[in-house]
Amino acid sequence: MNKKVISVLLVMVVSVFFMSMHSLMATDTPDEVTINNEGYEPDKKGPVTFEHNKHVTEHGIACTECHHEYKDGKNVWKEGDPVKECIECHNPVKEEGEEVINLKAAFHKNCTGCHKALAKDGKITKKELKALKKCSSCHQKKS
Repeated sequence: MNKKVISVLLVMVVSVFFMSMHSLMATDTPDEVTINNEGYEPDKKGPVTFEHNKHVTEHGIACTECHHEYKDGKNVWKEGDPVKECIECHNPVKEEGEEVINLKAAFHKNCTGCHKALAKDGKITKKELKALKKCSSCHQKKS
């Protein structure tokens, strides 16, 4: 075989390998994550259903946009590391402004911050962004 054919075959084999690895890693990604309001006193809002897989696959959101482990001010968490429950570090009852922000502020800052950036870039409309300011656009009714 000539070198050109071997090169093309090698590229195809490597491509299939990486696509297979991506598929295997993607199956570990849950389609949805229910964010419960555990730990709040009183628990005023219902849970939020977060379309996890859609944010990863359709919107291309990097895992490190949400998952983190800070050391010396840098996020050292990487894909494949254990995923902690947010409540393990973000306390739902302590006030904002302490070293680690409270759970509600962490969710709202991350979610609304990202959606504001999408609106600024024209990827969602200002009307869609305004709808997100209503609690009921994310939170389900309490049962």
